[in-house]
Amino acid sequence: MEAENLQLSLDAVSGSGHGLSPEQSAALRTSLLLLRRDMQLARVWLWGKILGVRGDYYIAQGVAGGEQLRARKAFYSLNCMDWCLLPPATNDLIAQAHVVTGRFIGDPSHEYEHVTQKKVDEGDAAYSEEVTTNIKEESRLVATIAMIDKEAAVVPRGAFVKNPVGEVQINHCFRGLAVNEAKKFSSYFHFTPTLNPTNKSLLEQADLNPALDFLNSLEHDVPKGSWSLQFEQGGSVLILRSLLWLGMTFYHLPLTPQHGYIYIGNGERNIDLPFMI
Repeated sequence: MEAENLQLSLDAVSGSGHGLSPEQSAALRTSLLLLRRDMQLARVWLWGKILGVRGDYYIAQGVAGGEQLRARKAFYSLNCMDWCLLPPATNDLIAQAHVVTGRFIGDPSHEYEHVTQKKVDEGDAAYSEEVTTNIKEESRLVATIAMIDKEAAVVPRGAFVKNPVGEVQINHCFRGLAVNEAKKFSSYFHFTPTLNPTNKSLLEQADLNPALDFLNSLEHDVPKGSWSLQFEQGGSVLILRSLLWLGMTFYHLPLTPQHGYIYIGNGERNIDLPFMI
């Protein structure tokens, strides 16, 4: 959610029951604009809020140049005013933090202990010993943001375009989806580098535009039914809700360029989803 239109975006997703107080909204709008200036960013937006036991993490993201997909930086704040830059998410960091479960504490310096059994020696002399690994909550925060971005960050088709040199940029000609197109899951893409592109037949590829259809659409998500799509506020706002990451809400105003998403949740994947649909 862009800093300039933060209140408008929050009003659009208010039907989800999640939101921010007027004081938090005002503080975030001001601090995000200051963050953009101080970090010399071209764009900055509110990503969401991860709820903790003793405190909450407010998350923002921004980009410094024209590339919108691969050059994103993430920041967190505990008071809506002071922001700290998060390190980039690596595969090792995500794998390490993936073993941590339960609620976030709300303290970036908190360390989780993960105990594993390691086999020592071979044959009759083999025995196992406990190995304890300490994982900081800040690392878990980085990994959680990366996983939610990969599986639940959504943009409408046409909102971003890939130029001839491979950079993903904002499509300033985007004027919103038509109402009949807004009802289709194929009109929404995962806003993450496509690691496992969906195999399409030659007939399907003939109807694709390489500049627009460079991401995976939601229609191919597994399991089927992991998204809820509906119109709210008298049919003027399209709302998509992720059932895999409860708290992730995407909105779009058809026939306008207004769209965005926000995550407000406890940062835990809904692993029971296959048994709920």
